[in-house]
Amino acid sequence: MILRLPFLSFQLSPRAVSVTVTLLLLVLIVLLASIQLGAFRLSFAQIWAALTGQAEDMHRMIVVDHRLPRILTAIGAGGAFGLTGAMFQTMLRNPLASPDVIGFSAGASCGAILAMILTGGFVLLGALIGGILTAIAVTALAWKDGLHPYRLILIGIGASLTLTAGADLLLSKLDELSAAEMSRWLVGTLNSRNWGDVRLIWAGVVVLAPLTLCLQFPLTRLAMADDIAVGLGLALSPLRLMVTATAVALVALGVSVAGPLPFIAFVSGPIARQLLRGGKPALFQAAMVGAVVTLLADMAARSTPMVQLPAGVFTAIIGAPVLMWLLLVQFRKGTL
Repeated sequence: MILRLPFLSFQLSPRAVSVTVTLLLLVLIVLLASIQLGAFRLSFAQIWAALTGQAEDMHRMIVVDHRLPRILTAIGAGGAFGLTGAMFQTMLRNPLASPDVIGFSAGASCGAILAMILTGGFVLLGALIGGILTAIAVTALAWKDGLHPYRLILIGIGASLTLTAGADLLLSKLDELSAAEMSRWLVGTLNSRNWGDVRLIWAGVVVLAPLTLCLQFPLTRLAMADDIAVGLGLALSPLRLMVTATAVALVALGVSVAGPLPFIAFVSGPIARQLLRGGKPALFQAAMVGAVVTLLADMAARSTPMVQLPAGVFTAIIGAPVLMWLLLVQFRKGTL
């Protein structure tokens, strides 16, 4: 089945439609479960009354002022990370490539910390500048007669290690309270999110979504060998630069509202492609997988007794087995 729009068209398979609908329903189910979760349990009737403005003040405060901003931020940030992971993995033709592996998330984190040290705020601007400068540096170092995927991955891994050490060094310049707060943020946390965070992440996603949609077609071709893609008329290096710039902007948005949640970008693409079994980029599906994984990790963090752990602890627990599985698959294929 082919869906035709005025500016582009999509080929939809029955499996893709069923997987997409299932993931949308899963996001909704996890969202409803997350709204209910907490020390003060609410029924669905009480939640609905709070959302429609008919509940008492305490219920409205719990749902509208505390839980809903946290949940919507988790969905937006998780979707942004999942989308960027699928974009990088498709562009570089390697499931091990993601912004948290090749240094872009670490660059955004360093920029955000530096902005906090210098100005006491402007975290988004710092994350964006840090991510952009990291992307420029990694791209420049990897550029040799064009942008080769394997050079980009190897240099990005080195940049990630260097910038992670740099973030630890910057933390030592903060006072104890700020350093402790930023340390939790560097692990990835959704504590104390507000409607300003929701507006920030969703405004960015809405602005960048049309560009990502337009990149769907060339990204599908980038999954092929370079000579085939060139034969189809694609200018590889400019296209890779455009994909990188779009993905870095999404990474900066996600990092600014939720911290560099580990492994979300890494695991979402492989899970989405495994569900579709078609070998296509699966960008929208990867975004929904990222949203579900982030929500589940946040629910686990909120359910931990005695202590409030950052959600990043649980995304790392989810991501580590997927990393081992991908390494095993790549080893069996002889690509490592």
